[in-house]
Amino acid sequence: MDDHHGVFFLDKKEKKIIVQTSNKNDVINTLGEPSTKSTFDNDMWIYIERKISNTHFFGKRKLIINNVLILEINELGIVSKKNFIDINKMRDIKFDKNRTASLEKRDFIYKFLSSLRQKVNDPMGVRKKKREQGTR
Repeated sequence: MDDHHGVFFLDKKEKKIIVQTSNKNDVINTLGEPSTKSTFDNDMWIYIERKISNTHFFGKRKLIINNVLILEINELGIVSKKNFIDINKMRDIKFDKNRTASLEKRDFIYKFLSSLRQKVNDPMGVRKKKREQGTR
C-alpha cells in the first residue's frame, strides 16, 4: 500500500510551467492550489509530491518520490523563477556545518541569557508560583 500526498506527477506537470510566460492562472489550472504560499519581494508558491510505500509486511516504509517545486511569481502575476528539486537533488544538498554550529551556539547562548534574565527579574521564583497558582 502506498501513501501519496501532494500533486500527483509533479515532475511531468512542472514542465508545462514556463518561466516569463506562465501566469498564476496557468499554474493553478496545471497544478492546483499550492501546498504553501509565501510573500517576500515576490510571491513564492511551493508544490510538494511525496510517495511512501510499505515495502514489507512488517511495516517497513520506503520513500519513493519526494519532489518539491518552488515558483516565484512577480508583481504582474507571471512566473519569474522555477526550481524543481527531486529526491536525487535533495541528497546532493550540502549544509554549511560552520553555519549550523554557529546557530546551535547562538541558540544555547540565547536560552542561557533568557534564563539568566528571568532569574534576575524574579530571583525567588515568586512570579512563576503566582502564575502556576492562577492557572489551577
